[in-house]
Amino acid sequence: MSSNKALRAGIVGFRGYSGAELVHILNRHRSVAPVSLEHRTDGGSAPALGPNTVKDHGLDVVFLATPPEASMELAPIFLASGAKVVDLSGAFRFKSVEDYKRWYKEEHAAADLLPEAAYGLPEFYRDRIKRARLVSNPGCYPTAANLAIRPLIEAGAVNLAAGIICDAKSGVSGAGRKASLKTSFCEVTENFSAYSILDHRHVPEVLQHSDLAEAQFSFTAQLIPIDRGILETIYFRAASPNFNQDALVQIYAAAYANERFVRVLPPGQVPDLHAVRRTNNCEIGFTQQPDGRTVVVSAIDNLVKGAAGQAIQNMNLILGLPEEEGL
Repeated sequence: MSSNKALRAGIVGFRGYSGAELVHILNRHRSVAPVSLEHRTDGGSAPALGPNTVKDHGLDVVFLATPPEASMELAPIFLASGAKVVDLSGAFRFKSVEDYKRWYKEEHAAADLLPEAAYGLPEFYRDRIKRARLVSNPGCYPTAANLAIRPLIEAGAVNLAAGIICDAKSGVSGAGRKASLKTSFCEVTENFSAYSILDHRHVPEVLQHSDLAEAQFSFTAQLIPIDRGILETIYFRAASPNFNQDALVQIYAAAYANERFVRVLPPGQVPDLHAVRRTNNCEIGFTQQPDGRTVVVSAIDNLVKGAAGQAIQNMNLILGLPEEEGL
């Protein structure tokens, strides 16, 4: 592949939905060219990538749009070869192997990398991401949830004794491209189903980064018959009458006034999926009753801000490029 772009980014898993979205975004990026990398040989067993891959392709960064077990195999190889890595799986999102085993139901194969992995939510961890060589891209559900919840928790606006309920709905692309009965056309169309109730593997990301105890957060994921998009409806009670709509506006304004990709709507207005489709934006809106009952709605495109777009945002940071470039 010939390109006059100065930097090159390898994409492992480019045939999947998130990987294909990475290729699409990088094709319009002014500074970075995509390089498609095959993880497996045609036989499907032996790795087709090795220590010379980075040098052979002149790679500055590698995206791993792969299952966690593949990311644990490949991240050490690419890091040792001098490339930076943005991993889109859940392989490096936790700080302990115990948490990983509990939520992903398997042993961790690259535990030595967990302490150094930066959690790739730029709105919260931009400075650390800039210094990182390994960035763990957040899950799609936690991206929408943490952006909506964390500023409220930090301000003490939520009655945590009453808990937070997060009702999250996702398009089918969030389940990945691999064929399965659950995501086949006849199962999904004209249907609406809940799954992984109170036990979704994305829950601990919300607990960790919004500083919640598990008993304070009830999460249900639901599959809706559209191709892309996540809309989360979050219910809680305000901690006191002081946290009225005006106070919530001030909390969100302080958190996101200078954030390019987070849009907070006026009180009483809430986003829908059309507003964020094929963008790297998260839109947040809320409404509140005088008795403190509050509903926050957070919407993203699961393949962009929930995956590839946020990964590009992280890549731009670790390569010293303008954060919004390509997005």
